[in-house]
Formats: sequence, C-alpha cells, structure tokens
Amino acid sequence: MVIKRLLAFVAVVVVLFGAIIWTSPSILKDVKLGLDLKGGFEVLYEASPFDEGGVVTPESLKQTAKALEKRIDQSGVAEPEILPEGTNRIRVRLPGVENEEEIRDLLAKPINLTFRAPDGTIMLDGRDFKENSAGVARDNLNRPIVTIELKDSNKLYEVTSQLVGQSLSIYLDEELISDPRVNYPIPGSSAQISLGDSKVSEAEYLRDLINMGSLPLKLTEKYTQSVGAKLGLQSLNDTVKAGVIGSLIVLFFMMIVFRVPGVVASISIITYAWLLVLVHNWLGATLTLPGIAAFVLGVGMSVDANIITAERIKEEIRSGKSMASSLKAGSKNSFRTIMDANITSIIASAALYVIGDGAIKGFALTMIFSIIVSVITNIYLSRFLLSMLVHSNAFMKPKYYGVKEEDVRAL
Repeated sequence: MVIKRLLAFVAVVVVLFGAIIWTSPSILKDVKLGLDLKGGFEVLYEASPFDEGGVVTPESLKQTAKALEKRIDQSGVAEPEILPEGTNRIRVRLPGVENEEEIRDLLAKPINLTFRAPDGTIMLDGRDFKENSAGVARDNLNRPIVTIELKDSNKLYEVTSQLVGQSLSIYLDEELISDPRVNYPIPGSSAQISLGDSKVSEAEYLRDLINMGSLPLKLTEKYTQSVGAKLGLQSLNDTVKAGVIGSLIVLFFMMIVFRVPGVVASISIITYAWLLVLVHNWLGATLTLPGIAAFVLGVGMSVDANIITAERIKEEIRSGKSMASSLKAGSKNSFRTIMDANITSIIASAALYVIGDGAIKGFALTMIFSIIVSVITNIYLSRFLLSMLVHSNAFMKPKYYGVKEEDVRAL
C-alpha cells in the first residue's frame, strides 16, 4: 500500500512536470511583451471637438480609438494597444516600433471620411454627417443595408441629383471602403447604402467606418515616452533573472524549514507560475514591468499560503494528533485565514482596476488572476499532494514536518 501511494504521488508529479516542461517553450514564446520590455513608444492624446460647442462623448472617444487602431494596423505595426482613458484621453502604446516619427505623423492626421464623385471630387465629408448616426437595417428582401443621416437635407439632395446613375465612392483617409451607386435624387436627410448579398458583418464594418469618420474630434499630444529595444530587453533579462534567483531561494527555504510540506509547496508554486503564464496568454494580455511585479508578488502570496498551512499542521502535530488528523485539522484551520487575505487582495485589486489607468490596470488585472490561480494550486493542489504522502504512511515522523519529537505533547 505504501509503495502504491508513493508511486501514485510520483506519477502525478511526473505528469505535471512533464506537461510544464513540454509546453513551457511555446507558452513563453507566445507571451506578448509591453513596450517597457520590448521597446517602442507611448503617446497620450487629449481629444477635443473640432466644432465650437461640440462635446467629447464616451462613444466618440471609443470610435476614435478604433479609427486609430485601424490606421496603425494598416501601417504594419504588430499588437498595438490603443485605449480610451477618462473622459477625453486616448493612450497609444506601440511596442517594437523603430520609425517613431513616421508613426506619430500618421496618428496626428485627422480622421478623414469623404464621399467622392467618379472624377475624385469630394462631395461630402465626415462633418456633414450626424455623429454616430450610421446604422444597419434590412431591405424588403431581408438583405443588410447601411443607413446614414446628414445634418443638412438640402446638401444630400444636391449631391445625389448631380450623380444620378453614377457612383458616390466612400473613402476613409485614402482607402476606398465602399462604392455605392446613386439611383435617384434623395430628398430629406436620410439615405441607405445597399450592399447586395453582403453579410451583416460587412454592413456592420461599413457602419463602424462611417461612424469613425464622422467624429469631429481632434487629438493633441500631451505626453510621450520612448523606450529603446536594447533597454527593454535588458529590463526583461534583469527582471527575469532576479525573479528566478529570488524564487529559488524561497523554494530552498521552504524545503529546509518545512521538510515534506515544503517540498509539496515547491511543486505547487512551480505549477502556479506555469498556470499563471498560461492564463495570461489565454487572455491575450500584454506583459509589462508592473505585470511582472504583480507576478512576483503573487509568488510571495503563494508562499505565504503554504507557510500558513504548514504552520497550522505543525501546531496540530505538536498537540499529539496523528499525521492524518493533523493534516485535516491544519488544512481546515488555515483555509479561512488564507481566503480572507486573498479576498481582501482581490477587492483592493478590483478597486485599482476600476479607478486606475494604463499600467495600474495591468498590475491589478494580473494580481486578480494570480490570486485565483494561487487558490487553485496552493490550497487545493497542495492539500491533494500532501494528503497522498500522509496516507502513504511513509512520512509519519514529526521531523518530516519540521517538528522535533520532544515538542510533541501526549494526548
């Protein structure tokens, strides 16, 4: 029975570590690095209305950020981060960019939506349309159409009267995004763009592009930061090296002081680190220096959870209980303390995420998921592995748990 349970424990650990070793290279390769680790630049823009009396709405800010992202995607920059912040700001992070001035000039250009005649003459532009008025509807044959609405109904009638039987091409910047035909003069301020047998997703895409171009927002650069690729790589190497050295010291300390529970804690902490990177990639999150700080802090909290459990087990052993009873009582008594600390940390991290911006949000999100992964590995996995060892009856002496024989009281 002893051999079978020990072999089961070894099998679980071998399979677990085999999965970690096998998948780690591809997992680490897929980690998205932020500009502070990869190099690149960051710009903070302040948005303001072009027209006097205009306002910056959350929707207009969101659509402007989408327009900037589309523009950057076309330039070939990989994995840009373009996020609205507060009520009138947009933060742009572009890791791995070397042609900084060229990209900044591209971002600074106003978003230019134009409707052009066949000879290239601009008949309408984004300022002629009501903000976010483009929508998607269905025609009589249940095909998707895009509806648009102008500020001046006379202007729409004027333009369509001149171009009956011709195309009124739609451009965003200098990219042709649609080429509808004018069938008759359109009275009023509303019009429809028929897309034939196109899919609803294509109609929604055109709607979003038109809404982007109709936003009367201008962007003023308020803050910029550049990080060289070599500096970013050095920061990454130094941080990883410090984290690995610190973690090894902690794991060695756990095994020396707590013996068997320390070995189990080391297994669960290594599993925790692997799972956290896996979850990070699954979420598509970008790893930054604050994120690494949250990662390392999570390792510290994982160690703390194991120490609390191990100390509770030692107390039960000193009271004279059997190893199985000590494990059960120690795990039960430590659970509430650990969960109280973790829930408090999650609440604090959630507050940081809601209130904070930029790097603070990244730190808070990493902390939340690190705590969730820590609960799975450093409470449930540790308890499962330790239970297998205790019930194998191979490690029944108090010294295997860091307790001296003379400290054990008789019941």
